[in-house]
Amino acid sequence: MKTLIDLKIEKHEEAGETYFVATSDDVQWLVAEGSTLEETIEIAYDLAKDLLHEQRKNKATLQVVPQRFSYSLMVEA
Repeated sequence: MKTLIDLKIEKHEEAGETYFVATSDDVQWLVAEGSTLEETIEIAYDLAKDLLHEQRKNKATLQVVPQRFSYSLMVEA
């Protein structure tokens, strides 16, 4: 089954290095990072394929994570 998804791709520069990050509102948990645009899209493709396959296999609806939320983290100091 083919599914059309939209990717949001951002270009980042850090310490003189350029990299790209792709996410999608269509596939929860899809975050792909690569050093080139082509590599990032290829990683996103493979990841989306796996995530959608697992979702269909489990026939579970993935819970939507809100843009902003609170999370309590216990840290031993």
